[in-house]
Amino acid sequence: MEPIELTQAQAVQSDAMAFPADLPSQDISLPDDWAQSRPNYTGTVWYRLRLNSLPLVASDQLFAIYIDRACSNLEVILNGQLIHTGGRMQEPVTRNCHASQFMAVPSSMLGNQENILDIKVTGTRLAGVSSRQRSGGLSVVQLGTPDALAASYQSKRFWGTSWDRASSLIVATLGALMIILGVFGRRESRLIYFGLLCVSWALVAAALAWHSPPLETSRYEILLAAASPVVGAFAVQFLLSLGGFHSRVFEALLLLQCLLVPTTLTLAGFENLFITARGWYTVMASEIVVAMGIYVWRSHQSKSADRGLMLPVLSLSLMAMVAELFAQYSKPPLKPVMYFTGLAPGLLFMTLFLLLLLAITRALRNAEAAYLQSEQQAQSRAAEMEQNYVRMADMRVEQVTEAERKRIASDLHDDLGAKLLTIVHTSESRRISSLARDALEEMRLSVRGLTGRPMQLMDALADWRAEVVLRLAQAGIETEWQHLPQDPEQALSARMYVQTTRVLREAVSNIIKHSESSLCTIRCTVDALEFCISIQDNGKGISSQPDSKLDHGHGMDSMKQRAKQLRGECTVESGPGLGTVIRLTIPFETGMQTL
Repeated sequence: MEPIELTQAQAVQSDAMAFPADLPSQDISLPDDWAQSRPNYTGTVWYRLRLNSLPLVASDQLFAIYIDRACSNLEVILNGQLIHTGGRMQEPVTRNCHASQFMAVPSSMLGNQENILDIKVTGTRLAGVSSRQRSGGLSVVQLGTPDALAASYQSKRFWGTSWDRASSLIVATLGALMIILGVFGRRESRLIYFGLLCVSWALVAAALAWHSPPLETSRYEILLAAASPVVGAFAVQFLLSLGGFHSRVFEALLLLQCLLVPTTLTLAGFENLFITARGWYTVMASEIVVAMGIYVWRSHQSKSADRGLMLPVLSLSLMAMVAELFAQYSKPPLKPVMYFTGLAPGLLFMTLFLLLLLAITRALRNAEAAYLQSEQQAQSRAAEMEQNYVRMADMRVEQVTEAERKRIASDLHDDLGAKLLTIVHTSESRRISSLARDALEEMRLSVRGLTGRPMQLMDALADWRAEVVLRLAQAGIETEWQHLPQDPEQALSARMYVQTTRVLREAVSNIIKHSESSLCTIRCTVDALEFCISIQDNGKGISSQPDSKLDHGHGMDSMKQRAKQLRGECTVESGPGLGTVIRLTIPFETGMQTL
């Protein structure tokens, strides 16, 4: 027998002991949500379903009736015989809103012609409950074999009852353990607040799963709603402490809210319980969202190691809160939303417990590592003290070396430089004078390298331009020097200036000797990472023949080696008849300083 869904019924509002056939009935479609069909009614509704077209079932077999939701409680009568009751139908009413109903019935109870199934449901109007899921109503009724309907019943029983009870017990245990760790460990407020959050939520969940509380519906609902600000306050305080944010003002406001909520619920009365509770739920959800935002902001500033793991959990928590609020505003609550809001909290608390435990473990490892590091530092201090004398000696040697370097540079400049300058101005031989001038320039460059003084980039470019333009003009080659778009603020180290000057001189010498060009273009670029200078001619280019003089020389290797010493690169791009481009690139940190 395939499951059959019964979606049509006759409904009568009556507290009678049996279906009041003498009263006018209303034809309705199931599911019947009282928030829609009878929003202002609290009491008992009789539903009559006629089973006139059931498939034949052997008299020795069982058939089953499955009701997904009957809120708050029900009794089921088949052909005038009571076959199932969910508990007390009078105050305090047994609360089965989250529990499905499954009943196996002997087929012998079915008649050959007409069968009548009466369902008596007692429930509360929407205004008198603190959550839409607990307002009165009846779902679709399903009939079939026990095997065909058992899967749906077991699934709903697990997620609606067993999971709630098991998860609340687990979360309460984890919360108590976290409180112990927080109090007797390092007195961390985040652990204490999380433990209190777990315990308070578990108590509320246990109250929701309590089918037969010894309280009338009005007091039971007000008590549940009054417990919500306590859970919300612990959630806010946990998120704030997790982000390292502490505020006495926030604590006072949350405490005041815990007092205001039950007061306003009592003053609003049972007639306005739902709208008052829903308003407070929205306020408390907003507070938790603000606390989440503060945590994300603070963890981003402090670059917390737990941020990457916490953000997905907080995102899922936000989704669960939105889903719960949606369930309070939707008409009727969607079944997937109800399943999600029932499943998510327990999993979230367990996941947060594991993350906090992981954070505690990481903190212990860091503390142990810090202790070992302090021991290593203590051991290394002795070695450092032993090395101090050697370092001081090395520093003395460096100072002496630096002084000697400066003395040599001074002697070269004052003695050799003066003699070379005399030869330049007094020699009658042009060749000797030219060689002396070249030696003088090379000596000056070496002296600058010995002194170690940095040079502003704009001054270096001016020197290079003056030298290059003069040398190329003497060789009959026109020079095009492209300026930088703006004056750079960087300065070149002495070593950078010397090596770049020698690379530039070698490149110009190659152009003069081998290129047979008429134009040389020089471009300089500077950015935050590197300094680049390129020299391009329109000459005959470098021959690909192995007997090429330029190929056999050492000039190219020398330029590349100098660039390599500066952790830079010197590239040569050329082809027969296409000219030559020499590009020198030096990284920022190896060659430049900011004045």
